[in-house]
Amino acid sequence: MRDADGYFDERVAARYDDSKAEIFEAEAIDPVVEVLVELAGSGRALELGIGTGRIALPLARRGVSVHGIDLSKAMVARLRAKRDGEDIGVTIGDFATTTVDGSFSLAYLVFNTIMNLTTQAAQVACFRNAAAHLEPGGCFVIAVTIPDLRRLPPGETFHVSTRARTIGGSTSTRSRRKA
Repeated sequence: MRDADGYFDERVAARYDDSKAEIFEAEAIDPVVEVLVELAGSGRALELGIGTGRIALPLARRGVSVHGIDLSKAMVARLRAKRDGEDIGVTIGDFATTTVDGSFSLAYLVFNTIMNLTTQAAQVACFRNAAAHLEPGGCFVIAVTIPDLRRLPPGETFHVSTRARTIGGSTSTRSRRKA
């Protein structure tokens, strides 16, 4: 049984920022923040799945008032421990259904966070929740990685790779192909 923090418990939160170091680099963050600043305008932004604040903190430093929703108290504790982390409002709860006061000019999910909702019903609930928080003319942004389908051989519909282990910096994988 999962704890109340879902999959992002203290064990995961303790290593999250370091295990995903490449997504914390300016080359990854700055373009996202730039777009979000423009979309937020002079309004407020709601981050669904705020986590450790990778996007929320630089967005707030650019003058956007940010509020977040996250299920993981452990991840939010990591956000709070960072410089300016206490200045970001956070509501603990499932971002697909948890509501907060006020309206926002921007709601956003980044770094494949939508994929933490593993059913279509949960994803639809998330879209509804975002829409309910947006002021008229507001914008909902979802950033996900789109797989390179050109890498599939002709006639195949999917290619599954599972990470087996990392040895000396290189990762070996096991692959299954299904027609």
